[in-house]
Amino acid sequence: MSNALHIVCPSCGGINRVPADKLGAGGKCGKCKQALFQAQPLELTANNFDHHLAKSDIPLVVDFWAPWCGPCKMVAPVLDKLAEEFAGKMLIAKVNTDENPRWAQSFNVQGIPTMLFVANGKVVHQQVGALPEPMLRSVVDQFLSVVNENVVNEN
Repeated sequence: MSNALHIVCPSCGGINRVPADKLGAGGKCGKCKQALFQAQPLELTANNFDHHLAKSDIPLVVDFWAPWCGPCKMVAPVLDKLAEEFAGKMLIAKVNTDENPRWAQSFNVQGIPTMLFVANGKVVHQQVGALPEPMLRSVVDQFLSVVNENVVNEN
């Protein structure tokens, strides 16, 4: 099972090993038995932010947003769609900058919405501003193709 990926459970934070070829099949946490892949963005907080970034092998898109932000409200439905569509292939997460300003500061987020594209615990791309759905999909597709290409080259 050398091609297994570590997936952090969105419910309990437990780390699960999932064979790469089984990611699309869903799966349940070995600890709490909840679904590992939810078809909605995961809310990251001070309690779980580091854990998901550092311990999960699945690509991650982190949306820094605030409830009062108009462009954030415009991009939210698109991120909801992407979270559902790409469940098992990547994780969409959200960080409320009003409640978690430390994370915005530590990643030098100066405007919202800002999306960080994270692979293997490292930010590989930062997208500032709300993009129309076709453009955001293009950025996500490009991100996933680069991540998948790197995985193939490592094996």
